[in-house]
Amino acid sequence: MKRIKLQIKNGKLSNMNKLYIGIMSGTSMDAIDAVVIDFDNNSKIIGEATIIFPKKIHQEITTLISQPQTSLAHLGYLNIALTELYIQVVKKLLLKTNLKASQISAIGCHGQTVLHQPDGNYRFSTQLGSGSYLAEKTNITTVTDFRNRDMAAGGQGAPLVPAFHSKLFKDSTKNRLIINIGGIANCTWLPSNGDIIGFDIGPGNTLMDCWIKKCCDKSYDKDGNWSATGNISSSLLDILLADPYFQKTQPKSTGREYFNLNWLKNSAGELMSSINKEDIQATLLEFTACTIASTINQFNTQETYFCGGGFHNIKLISRINDLTATSNSSTDVLGLDPDLVEAAAFAWLAKRCLEKKDGTLASVTGADHSSIAGAIYTA
Repeated sequence: MKRIKLQIKNGKLSNMNKLYIGIMSGTSMDAIDAVVIDFDNNSKIIGEATIIFPKKIHQEITTLISQPQTSLAHLGYLNIALTELYIQVVKKLLLKTNLKASQISAIGCHGQTVLHQPDGNYRFSTQLGSGSYLAEKTNITTVTDFRNRDMAAGGQGAPLVPAFHSKLFKDSTKNRLIINIGGIANCTWLPSNGDIIGFDIGPGNTLMDCWIKKCCDKSYDKDGNWSATGNISSSLLDILLADPYFQKTQPKSTGREYFNLNWLKNSAGELMSSINKEDIQATLLEFTACTIASTINQFNTQETYFCGGGFHNIKLISRINDLTATSNSSTDVLGLDPDLVEAAAFAWLAKRCLEKKDGTLASVTGADHSSIAGAIYTA
């Protein structure tokens, strides 16, 4: 990954380009990632920082997502507790890069989605994370609430990253497909000519993570090693692939509030009682591989690039490669670490918001028009 060095003369930065911080804690909730980017210098990443979710906060947010009922007091507590973690990662990032808050134009912080409701008469998306608290405690202008303006315009409010993918990865001579495998997998179709398309494919890591947590008390299946010990249940796989979500046409979006262990139990609970635990894990990996591969195969793509934590699941990527006939690489080949793409995207969306420029794409979300994404909390 390419970085730039900032020259310091007389104790001051000689390169005073506008710098932005992006923060992302995705649907897997494995960690909180933050990056500093210089968009005036070919979107160079200056530095990154990561902190792991404390076990207690992780569990409480996971429970809230799967069982969306709580007290207002507890909701308020989680909102600030999570924001304190965002503050920690910002401080860690500034320390690592030897930067001051005054040198950062803005923070783009997506927040942690606990309920995403893209359909019906009242569309909304709820994220934990207080923009006002983050701006106050870091003394950096903060942009949050990226989804709801698009939803007010009739869109899905997701996925949010395709416009950023287009800026960094679009090629005028080749059709490209970007696949992000986080807790939920999503795609961005970047044709050499024509409209950009993007949508949530379905579960990425989330079901595999939840199942190994339940059975083995591990946060994820490293390299897919546990799934490799099991055998795929074709009966279970057929049930999972038959879910109505996969018959929906774009635009569409989803989240952990839909695809979770309760969904798994409701879909195939009786059958699962007769299947070995490791066989269920193997089937969940195959389920994710099949849905992603099906998406790749529906596009006339010449190149496919992966990003997100799921790229590190060797078994998963191997199965996707088996099921597709395209050239599959990571975004590292295009100059951006696959683990940092989403955090970088929210730094860019914050920049777009401050510039009063559209951050969403109507061709992706299905909104009446593209719109400025985000609410600004000035430092």
